[in-house]
Amino acid sequence: MPRTPSEFAVHLLLEGGHREEVRFATIQDFQKWYSGELVPKAASSDFISVPIKNIQGEYMVVRPSKVLGIRVEPVYSGSVDRY
Repeated sequence: MPRTPSEFAVHLLLEGGHREEVRFATIQDFQKWYSGELVPKAASSDFISVPIKNIQGEYMVVRPSKVLGIRVEPVYSGSVDRY
């Protein structure tokens, strides 16, 4: 039986070598943000908001034209901490 991820870590590679990680509860949440916010404004230098749901009182904005790469990683929670 396949395991179900608890959440998805999305790694954003930004121009200049900066890397940021945000987490989404489901892959559908990520796809909704990606297709609704990032893709339509891909060439824009205006800031867009990146949802950070797991950190209270913090927010992040990026310029879509400066996002060079995205890696989506499923995160499985378990009883053993592997870090």
